[in-house]
Amino acid sequence: EHLVTTSADCTAKVWCATSGACEATLTGHAWATSAASFSSDGRWVVTGSEDRTVKLWAVDSGECVRTFEGHQSPVAQVEFSACWQFEEAPT
Repeated sequence: EHLVTTSADCTAKVWCATSGACEATLTGHAWATSAASFSSDGRWVVTGSEDRTVKLWAVDSGECVRTFEGHQSPVAQVEFSACWQFEEAPT
């Protein structure tokens, strides 16, 4: 019931697919966001960016709970594994 979009404005947005309302703006990348994906349970979003980072977000709060660094080039694709789940926010 939700969509996630990425943008050159360095954000990702979570949208209600039914109403079209923006439910969260995920802010924290330094450069354009280029990829995003929901976890299978819909509680998490992962984003990739031209700033060469990947960020993990809690959908309910819009909070970035982890940043992954190490790519030498912009991140073009992100995806959760089929068995990935968190009961609590990762530390």
